[in-house]
Amino acid sequence: MVHRHLTSWRLRATPLLGLALLAVALLVAPSAWGANRRVAISHYQWSRPQIQLDLGEHVTWYWVGPDTMHSVTGSSANDADLDSDPGKATPRHSIGDSFQLTFNTPGTYDFQCKLHPTVRGTVHVSSVPGDPNTEVDPIPKSHVDLTAPYVDGLSLRSTSFGRLGTALRFGIDERATVDAEYYRLVPRRHRRRPRRKFAGWQQWHAHVGLNDTRFANPGRHFRPVPGRYVATLLFTDGSNNTARPRHLRFTIRG
Repeated sequence: MVHRHLTSWRLRATPLLGLALLAVALLVAPSAWGANRRVAISHYQWSRPQIQLDLGEHVTWYWVGPDTMHSVTGSSANDADLDSDPGKATPRHSIGDSFQLTFNTPGTYDFQCKLHPTVRGTVHVSSVPGDPNTEVDPIPKSHVDLTAPYVDGLSLRSTSFGRLGTALRFGIDERATVDAEYYRLVPRRHRRRPRRKFAGWQQWHAHVGLNDTRFANPGRHFRPVPGRYVATLLFTDGSNNTARPRHLRFTIRG
């Protein structure tokens, strides 16, 4: 990088001398390709199928999904023993898994997935010593949502109401399905804690922002009768991430 900066300055000051120095530099100095690279494996392909490295530099592959059943397996003479999944006919990885190889011999290295041969790429390694410590690429981001919905302000308009139900209010940061399981609290003789008896369930679709919906009202899967209850609420987004269960206690009056 320093040599390029100096050459650019000389070209502006004395164009002919600058061009001469640049030509000599290209003839005398070996060409450096390299940079350690980070590659995402996603949608049945590498994010960077052709990679240029210098000696001693490395490549790190990341499984970012949504497809993760891929390997990085050598398919040429140079890399016959290099494999992210040795001894496995079917590679299996979790979102965020990574695999790194350092290349200390010049040459061309071909890789492909042992299960999907079209998921492939090539690493070209020069004979110029490289920099094994500098990463030029950011860590690839996951293509799969692994974050559960954030729910805030969960409350009932009233904790004691009649058989027509009450209003359930909450805020949420993404679209989700809300499942409520109702349990009637039945007193037990000689025991302080009542028995929980399953009484039914309800489901709603939540939108981003503030939601206000009917709760514990009569429906196909819930027939309210007077008594004390506890409801367990689950908030699940489109990627099947579920927030921690929330519990609400309430009473249905006769």
